Amino acid sequence: MPHALPPLHDGHAPITLQQLFRDALYAFEEWDKEPSEPLVTFEERVIPISVAFEALRDCTDIVPRNIVGSVTDRLTKPWAGEGPLDEMQFSTAARVMAVLVRKHHLAIGSLSPAPTIAAAETAAPRS
Repeated sequence: MPHALPPLHDGHAPITLQQLFRDALYAFEEWDKEPSEPLVTFEERVIPISVAFEALRDCTDIVPRNIVGSVTDRLTKPWAGEGPLDEMQFSTAARVMAVLVRKHHLAIGSLSPAPTIAAAETAAPRS
């Protein structure tokens, strides 16, 4: 299967991937006690939010301030960035969100792995 998401270029993500991260973060915020992981759309492909977070796992771009707060509000310990003004890279935010997705699965008793991209596309085919 071809890659569903574009690759990073020297650690930098296309703006479309950064926007996908934001969409996945908002979907996570709305995730209640449903066992199925929320899905987001990228170029007419439907993917689980965990895949969106994984795509930015090695991204060195700085997360916009309005998104940093949405990530750090979920931490059990205060965020202390290494850069000026507590800058956070997408790689850090993506790893935090991946852990939070796994914790959410455990909390709601959904121990099954996240759906694959192919399964997600089957469930919600392109229109």
